[in-house]
Amino acid sequence: MKPLRVLVLMHKHLVPPQDTSGVETQKAEWKTEFDVVTTLRSIGHEVEPLGVEQDLAVIRNTIDAWKPHIVFNLLEAFHNVSLFEPNVVSYLELLRIPYTGCNSRGLLLAKDKGLSKKLMAYHRVPMPEFAVFRRGRKVLVPKRLTYPLIVKSLTEEASLGISQASVVEDEQKLIERVGFIHESVGTDALVEHFIEGRELYVAVMGNQRLRVFPVWEMQFTNMPEDVHRIATARVKWSVKYQEKYGIRTAEFTDAPAGTVERIQHLCKRVYRALELSGYARIDLRLDKDGKIYVLEANPNPQIAQDEDFAESAKRAGLPYKQLLQQIIALGLQWRPERNG
Repeated sequence: MKPLRVLVLMHKHLVPPQDTSGVETQKAEWKTEFDVVTTLRSIGHEVEPLGVEQDLAVIRNTIDAWKPHIVFNLLEAFHNVSLFEPNVVSYLELLRIPYTGCNSRGLLLAKDKGLSKKLMAYHRVPMPEFAVFRRGRKVLVPKRLTYPLIVKSLTEEASLGISQASVVEDEQKLIERVGFIHESVGTDALVEHFIEGRELYVAVMGNQRLRVFPVWEMQFTNMPEDVHRIATARVKWSVKYQEKYGIRTAEFTDAPAGTVERIQHLCKRVYRALELSGYARIDLRLDKDGKIYVLEANPNPQIAQDEDFAESAKRAGLPYKQLLQQIIALGLQWRPERNG
């Protein structure tokens, strides 16, 4: 690939400093942005980081003045609203500028977990029974829901609002936890049957032709027996908690014959059902009987150098530099008016 001008969109507070001397970049909150920017520069691309908060004009003005070949999109929200993420991509499409990652329609379908689950149900994707509880409405539990249940935010990501208390065993605890999501997280609540089992992640990349990387697993090696093996906010983001309980992610290697192939084929079905493009991570659970359940799809997942997506790609023979190059190539190939 010839050198390109790459405009990297990121949240304003995550723009890496120009001088990182004395900074432990591995633990910086802007590590992903730093990894992408420095790696693209090392390949030979001309890279311009752009912090975005609540003004689309900064994007338009920079594109007009600098004329990038492509936008590398690292935004996960706009104006601190995660549901506005697809709108920024729609804006890039209207500007007719190529961009990396998922298209606006796929983002819209996947960001609303209730809507995405309805689409997956139509395509007969195996998943836990679920219900959506809207803010301002009485909690009426459908009879099809059986305990234990897990309560999540309908639209937020990064395990926001998820803790051990999210798994409930009776109606009173359910009502309390739904209220917590409504009031503390500020979104509608998604409730689904809790699947006791193994937590799996699958990285998928592509537009029409898809590449599925090795299945990854979140391992809980030192967790007490009475603690649920779920990806809570502390499990995902607290290094001390991870070290204390031996929490890590690694390749899923001890699966019964044919299980990995079944999981990877299922993830392709989900990717296509939700009309995703670019790259995404599919989250699943595998119960003790070997039954697979899809939990959700995450377009534009964490893409830092040593995170699950990049590690899984590396295991498949695609090192980080080549991974970013491939993500750019897919963005250059995508045409919303033709592929959408």
